Amino acid sequence: MDISGKNIVVTGGANGIGRALCERFAREGAAHITVVDLDEANAAQVAEAVGGIARKVDVGSRPAIEELVRDVESIAGPIDLFVSNAGIATAGGPEVEVDAWNTIWDINVMAHVHAAQALLPSMLERGEGYFLNTCSAAGLLSQIGSAPYAVTKHAAVGFAEWLSITYGNRGIKVSALCPQAVRTNMTAGTEGGGVAGVDGMMEPDELAEVTVAGLRDEQFLILPHEIVRTYYERKGQDIDRWLTGMRRLADKFPNPI
Repeated sequence: MDISGKNIVVTGGANGIGRALCERFAREGAAHITVVDLDEANAAQVAEAVGGIARKVDVGSRPAIEELVRDVESIAGPIDLFVSNAGIATAGGPEVEVDAWNTIWDINVMAHVHAAQALLPSMLERGEGYFLNTCSAAGLLSQIGSAPYAVTKHAAVGFAEWLSITYGNRGIKVSALCPQAVRTNMTAGTEGGGVAGVDGMMEPDELAEVTVAGLRDEQFLILPHEIVRTYYERKGQDIDRWLTGMRRLADKFPNPI
């Protein structure tokens, strides 16, 4: 995909990965960028910097996403690329309160579903459209210390795969962005990025460069940390051996996130 001239929406666009993507898309010549975030002040700053617009939207709400799509299309025409990037992390396992499970599920999974529901009819009618979903390396591997994050990111990858399988022959492109530790608000409270930082902390600008290259090549898996591909292959080759290694890693990080 050539970003130049495209109408792009980025959720979670006020900070971190989303902000870096907005800025990189602007340098690539995107025609219109909508910065979506609950952080109105920073979203407005980013939108001003990239010549776009800012919108405060609860991405876990289907009506809110539907309204966002209608709003953007009324201003800038059909959405070419929807970047479903907003995400949260919740530490813990089965003991995490049900409300917290529901919240992370809405943001990390259902936000992708809502975007597809709102956009697919028009994209399919045009025979083109692109979804870039931020899924995390945790969606391919796991997240030590957070069952909610590991589970929801696996689900996000699964939904992206399903979209690609179901609509790939009808002009719909899908990429799953799966980084390890990136220097964002989410990793700010963990030393070196926690367990996800074992292979180094990436800057958002670096990730944005890799992402644009991945979109250009229309790769399904965009892996800013290339070592993730090796881990994923090892997992597929021998799951029991991989689980043993992950248990050893868990022992080294008693407070991983």
